[in-house]
Amino acid sequence: MERGHGETLSVRAIRSVAAALDARVELDLRWRGGQLDRLLDERHAALQETVARRLAATGAWQFVAEASFSEYGERGSIDIFAWHPQRRTLLVVELKTEMGDQQAMLATMDRKCRLAPKVARDRGWIPVSDVGRWLILEERGGNRRQVARHATVLRNAFPYQGRDVAAWLADPVGPIRALSFLPISTGRRSRRPRS
Repeated sequence: MERGHGETLSVRAIRSVAAALDARVELDLRWRGGQLDRLLDERHAALQETVARRLAATGAWQFVAEASFSEYGERGSIDIFAWHPQRRTLLVVELKTEMGDQQAMLATMDRKCRLAPKVARDRGWIPVSDVGRWLILEERGGNRRQVARHATVLRNAFPYQGRDVAAWLADPVGPIRALSFLPISTGRRSRRPRS
């Protein structure tokens, strides 16, 4: 390892050496020349476009993609931040192509919804009566399995789905806490595996 031949060591051996040195090992996954981030961003952008079209089709929502904020030392961005002026309702949309850490996602969503009225006022969207939250996951088997694995917690946090969401988007009375699965198309043709 000291001679620069770490590629011949197992990950376990590298972690053992790092632990002895009180260091941390971080792996940087590269795929097809570092295009993994671009592919994930492309899927996220396609999911964002799908949701934006649905909001625009109602004719009643104003929205912005990637609404950044820096409030009380908390920084981030809301994937889609929407405002229904007639009902004075905000909607925080969190988009996930991969489910990942459910606890971190719930904490992030809670933080964004808590800060949403202040972020809205900064955009001139006032006064606010309700803040809805909508978690949208890409339609994938892995995401469905993750939701099934944590069904009690996630369905408690997001009890609405399907037709309930469509009805609420048409007339957003009161806050909603919804979870939906949406298919996306990135424009790429997928290759079918050979039998």
